[in-house]
Amino acid sequence: MICRLTYFGVHPKDAEELKKTYNEEVVPIIRSQKGNMGAWLLEPTNAQDDYISLTEWITQEDADAYESSGTYHELVNRVRGRFISGPLLKTYTAVDSKIIATA
Repeated sequence: MICRLTYFGVHPKDAEELKKTYNEEVVPIIRSQKGNMGAWLLEPTNAQDDYISLTEWITQEDADAYESSGTYHELVNRVRGRFISGPLLKTYTAVDSKIIATA
């Protein structure tokens, strides 16, 4: 599984509008993309920290196709007016973790 995180700062006065736009407009489009497993907006508990848009993808190819199609940039532009910093995109591979029982 591939996780893509986009970090960006938001002024507190713009936070509610950003969350509304993200949840009502951005998330449905992301979730309709081939290979998408989910999309979330992570809101910082410390107002000085960045918001994070987290998306999960079945394969790297699915994540890359989403970005190269222009949809990622289109959606960032829908909320960019509320940014005070960023966006910064990072991609990770989720490693399967096994819980090991101890005796």
